[in-house]
Amino acid sequence: MELQKESNGMLHDAAVEGGIPPEEEKFLQHKEDGMRPQFTDFEGKTSFGMSVFNLSNAIMGSGILGLSYAMSNTGIVLFLILLTCIACLSCYSVHLLLRSAGVIGIRAYEQLGFRAFGHPGKIIAAIVITLHNIGAMSSYLFIVKYELPLVIQAFLGQTSIDESWFMNGNYLIIIVTICIILPLAMMKHLGYLGYTSGFSLSCMVFFLSAVIYKKFNIACPLEVFGNHSVTLVASEDSCSTKYFTVNQETAYTIPILAFAFVCHPEVLPIYTELRNPTKRRMQNIGNVSILGMFIMYFFTAVFGYLTFFENTEAELLHTYSKVDPLDTLILCVRLAVLVAVTLTVPVVLFPIRRALMQLLFPGKSFHWLRHIAIAVCLLFAVNLMVIFVPNIRDIFGISGATTAPTLIFILPGLFYIRIVPKNQEPMSSRPKIQAACFSALGFIFMIMSLTFIGIDWMSGEKRNLGGH
Repeated sequence: MELQKESNGMLHDAAVEGGIPPEEEKFLQHKEDGMRPQFTDFEGKTSFGMSVFNLSNAIMGSGILGLSYAMSNTGIVLFLILLTCIACLSCYSVHLLLRSAGVIGIRAYEQLGFRAFGHPGKIIAAIVITLHNIGAMSSYLFIVKYELPLVIQAFLGQTSIDESWFMNGNYLIIIVTICIILPLAMMKHLGYLGYTSGFSLSCMVFFLSAVIYKKFNIACPLEVFGNHSVTLVASEDSCSTKYFTVNQETAYTIPILAFAFVCHPEVLPIYTELRNPTKRRMQNIGNVSILGMFIMYFFTAVFGYLTFFENTEAELLHTYSKVDPLDTLILCVRLAVLVAVTLTVPVVLFPIRRALMQLLFPGKSFHWLRHIAIAVCLLFAVNLMVIFVPNIRDIFGISGATTAPTLIFILPGLFYIRIVPKNQEPMSSRPKIQAACFSALGFIFMIMSLTFIGIDWMSGEKRNLGGH
């Protein structure tokens, strides 16, 4: 059944809510990159620029706060090599998804799973997306929980956090969720969130500008703020630049970077809402978004690292607080980061809702009560996790070593191999061999990361893995 244009939903909603099971929808194939895919019941309205904002905001996350720490454990050159590799592999992964979607005109990550492996593939894809995005949402709300009280404390001119309710991070995340996140999550179209995406990205550009500015205003060795300023005891190379180094924490750099670049569940929904959609146009959106985040990530990492060197902590903002917790600029930066991650939560929630809709209510027509109820239940569950779990770093470690490689490497390669017809590209063809190697790389990365995490747990050493 063809929907009216004004009743079209975002992401899968236009497909599932049209009364037709997504796996039974009819699509017109397009065999060339320049041809427009004909989604028979949906017409995209989102511009190129707004799509770039949406995808960039899906990429950008809390992991940016841990990149300087990652660089301090790899050196500038090794970090740049790893960052470049992950960015290029992410672009290639987007290419595989678009190529697979183009063969059958599909509109969602989970539907690719169904076309490739039937219902088991659809369920696996939905579960992986849900777990990954719940972890990402939790990381954003953890930042709100621990940083917002410090912002309020500083603006009130207090030297310590008191017992007032408005200094309690648990109360604050509930207020932020109800007043800001939930209204945005109830919106029907993802494209409209591009306006909040643009504002969120502006906040992160401000964060980057402040990091660059502070590089030239903080001397090394550091002077720690306290009852009186004390200069840290510095070793000979505590303020020297490392270009290539390997230590125990170096092995965690790849999970940090991979988790920071995961945006692939959002690629196809944004593709669906794109005005005049073509594979080449969407690939350009992916390339521009990943390039923009690559530049932002690298400059944030390098200037943060060159400010604190070996004293860089896993959360960059906390390192600045050790120098001067009342610094006005850093307080504004902290507030900007809070705004950025808060506005990212609704964008991340959309694919989770799509996955749950396709699993629990396949073929159901759109209903506002269902649309809102799923958002409320998800936010309620994430809030409970953030409130009652004292330390979620281990959960992020598992997520960064499992869901990230699955979404970036393993599934896109397998989808490509299974969906692209053998009469077009046999298994012995170069593209399918590359896709097979790409998936194998994901399995290797997963096994390697889980091995290091297991060793870390058995040794009793707790290290930050960062987050998306």
